[in-house]
Amino acid sequence: MLRVLMFLVPLALSVYAFIDCISTPDEDIRHMPKPLWAILVLLFPLVGSISWIIAGKKRHPAGAGAPWGGGAGGGGGRRWVAPDDNPEFLKSLDDDKDQEPRKDGEG
Repeated sequence: MLRVLMFLVPLALSVYAFIDCISTPDEDIRHMPKPLWAILVLLFPLVGSISWIIAGKKRHPAGAGAPWGGGAGGGGGRRWVAPDDNPEFLKSLDDDKDQEPRKDGEG
């Protein structure tokens, strides 16, 4: 069992590091270009993976904006807010309720 773990743990680490390296935006990569990081992770699985995790990627502090894209919910220093804490969402529910025709005969 220990022999299997000694093989699977570095393999899982290198697969994770490779996928993370490939999916990271170019502006968040430090020290070397993305293709060199990918080659390093593939040629030296254990050392390359650990190097990528420690030094290859800019880390965003927890709660400091949305590093996952610039769509409707992220980017620009705006934080995602749960719907029940979002006053804009709650106001839109009130607006929808006011516009909805009543079915109980009062409207």
